[in-house]
Amino acid sequence: MNLKSLNKHHLLLHFIVFIWGWSPILGKLISVEAFRLVWFRIFFTVIALSIYFFSTHVSLRLDKKTLLKLLGIGAVIAVHWCCFYSAIKISNVSVTLVAFSTASFFTSIVEPIFYKRKIIVYEVLFGLLIIGAIALIFSIEAHYWWGFLLGAIAALTSSLFTVWNGLLVRRTPSELITFYELSGGLFFLSLYLLSTGAFSASFFIISASDFFYLGILSIVGTAFTFIASTRLLKNLSPFTITLAVNLETVYGIIFAFCIWPNSEKMTFSFYVGTLLILGVIILNAVVKTRLKKEEGL
Repeated sequence: MNLKSLNKHHLLLHFIVFIWGWSPILGKLISVEAFRLVWFRIFFTVIALSIYFFSTHVSLRLDKKTLLKLLGIGAVIAVHWCCFYSAIKISNVSVTLVAFSTASFFTSIVEPIFYKRKIIVYEVLFGLLIIGAIALIFSIEAHYWWGFLLGAIAALTSSLFTVWNGLLVRRTPSELITFYELSGGLFFLSLYLLSTGAFSASFFIISASDFFYLGILSIVGTAFTFIASTRLLKNLSPFTITLAVNLETVYGIIFAFCIWPNSEKMTFSFYVGTLLILGVIILNAVVKTRLKKEEGL
């Protein structure tokens, strides 16, 4: 893969991340609780994808083994989103996004295990730097510990399904991966909600504004971005994608502060830690670009 192609993939990646930067904003704007939000998000996305497949006559056939894997990963994705949006509801957008930045550290450990390669030292160091930035923030904003914990769980689950998808996309189209994983997520989340008695007539009643925001979140922020990011795993490593996703933190914090300056205003240390995270992302891009150039020589 040449440098021009690599830059094209990175450009698409950062466009996707920019869109994801609005995901927590929409999550806060949507008034329903986290589990209902996630259920509607997945439901609308699966419906949109079904219409797309039906209109384009795309075959949904898969072997049973791959299908079961995708459905199982869907359960992990559902847990990921439930933790992510629960963190936003009980803390705020900024805290959740910074905690979510630990995904790069988790991926630096998880990816070598499943890809059966040696751990890359600088990836672990970059991940540890981000953990250090998180620690700096947490030492000041300790009252948000529950939001931090849920955000970190969301980060771990994100790392897992990103790495698994990096392996699956080698032989399975990204559209099918997205459709069956989200269908699995919808199935398992529905089972959970059914077992807790959450399903009732009121569960399915949402306001017009919530319906509008959920539509944007599902079609633009999920269907498009999920398929595109999974497809990128053919050309970029899970670690590179996960590290770039940390820019969602920067975008989200900026968007949130502009919309809710009172509730989203944080301490000076918080922003120092966030800048450290951004610096690690830039450094990773520089190192990887240099290594690609050296490989091409």
